[in-house]
Amino acid sequence: VQLQASGGGLAQTGTTLRLSCVVSGISFSDYAVSWFRQAPGKERELVAALSPTTDKTFYADSVRLRFTISRDNAKNTHYLRMNALKPEDTAVYYCAVDRRYEGILLGSTAHWGQGTQVTVSS
Repeated sequence: VQLQASGGGLAQTGTTLRLSCVVSGISFSDYAVSWFRQAPGKERELVAALSPTTDKTFYADSVRLRFTISRDNAKNTHYLRMNALKPEDTAVYYCAVDRRYEGILLGSTAHWGQGTQVTVSS
C-alpha cells in the first residue's frame, strides 16, 4: 500500500491550500480516508476523516468550517481543502486510510503517507 501526499507549501494567513493524497495497492473505495497533522512539539492530531460512502465526516474543532475533506474514487485520491489558513495550522500533514472509519476516530489507522509540510505565515 502506498500513499503519496502533495500540495503543501508556504501560504499566507487567510489563503487556501489543497492537499492531495494518491493511494495505491488497495481497493480505495472500500476505505475510509483521513488527514492528520503534527506541529512542532505537539502530538499528532486527527484533522478530518471521511467514510467510504461519504455519509460520515469528522472534523477537529480547530478546522471545522474552514477545512473540507473529499475523495475521488475514480482517481484513488482524497483531498483536504484548507481555507482561511492560520499560523496555527502550520504542521506536517499526513494522509492515512483504513477500512474502518471508526478505527480512524479511535486512533487505529492502518496505512500512512509520508507527510507534506504546510507553513502559514502571519
